Amino acid sequence: MSAAPEPEVIESGSDPRQSVQQRVFVVGAGIMGSGIAAQCAVAGYPVTLEDVNEEFARRGLAHAGRALDHAVKKGTLGPGDKEAAVARIDVAIGLRRVESAQIVIEAAPENLAMKRDVFRQIEEIAQPSALLASNTSSLPITSIAQELKDPGRLVGLHFFNPVLRMSLVELIPGHTTRPEVVEEARRFAVSLGKTVVTSRDTPGFVTTRALAVLLNEAAWMLYEGVAARDDIDTAYKLGFHHPMGPFELADLVGIDTALAILDVLWDGFRDPRYRACPLLRTMVAAKRFGRKSGEGFYKYPAPGAPG
Repeated sequence: MSAAPEPEVIESGSDPRQSVQQRVFVVGAGIMGSGIAAQCAVAGYPVTLEDVNEEFARRGLAHAGRALDHAVKKGTLGPGDKEAAVARIDVAIGLRRVESAQIVIEAAPENLAMKRDVFRQIEEIAQPSALLASNTSSLPITSIAQELKDPGRLVGLHFFNPVLRMSLVELIPGHTTRPEVVEEARRFAVSLGKTVVTSRDTPGFVTTRALAVLLNEAAWMLYEGVAARDDIDTAYKLGFHHPMGPFELADLVGIDTALAILDVLWDGFRDPRYRACPLLRTMVAAKRFGRKSGEGFYKYPAPGAPG
């Protein structure tokens, strides 16, 4: 078995907000999809944000708007730039308009069968020259591309939440991804103002493997009574200079998402490090997903409620 390559780091360009004519089509208007749409729009790309029905698509558009508003409040985006970015985003129901795009980014839930089905449909409709990218955080690109007629056109582009504030993108070539596709994906990510690291196509890549162990170990410590929730979060923040504790982070990521990632890693490696803590399964069964459901390890205002 060949050794994994050294991680490759590429610094972002100096002027990501260039005028761009290529259209980006984002599949999935959830937290990640709407954030990716906002980032592309800020960089000058016209964007279509898609979901299965109008309610989900409009909700995603509203979330993109709130992310842009937050950037204005933080002073990282001017009000005029925000309005221009909002104007570049439109919505679509289903994949009917995907043929208009030169770049297609899938941001569907972390489910292998679902992602394969999405890309089978995209391949039938999209332009043959369109870049196809998955935002998966854990599933191998080669597995997602397995049923495509041309698996060499699919690449992984893993963004991070919140997309407008996180500068990193993981670039993951599948085993059959063509070199020119990898280079095109790299140029696109850099045009968004991102720093790119390249990972081998293995479950969890670089960042998700590290994050999964961090979150899971915190859950096990809470489950075993090693320390209280707040003490564990404080220990991580003050002991390791983390901006938020593992339970705050799990609530942001989504406890259901964290559990799904751990299951992917367990299936891929059968390593005890990735055996999910029973507490996580109990919380998911109780629909305590974190911020998006209003309660996880902490409680939050109900989704859509003020404050």
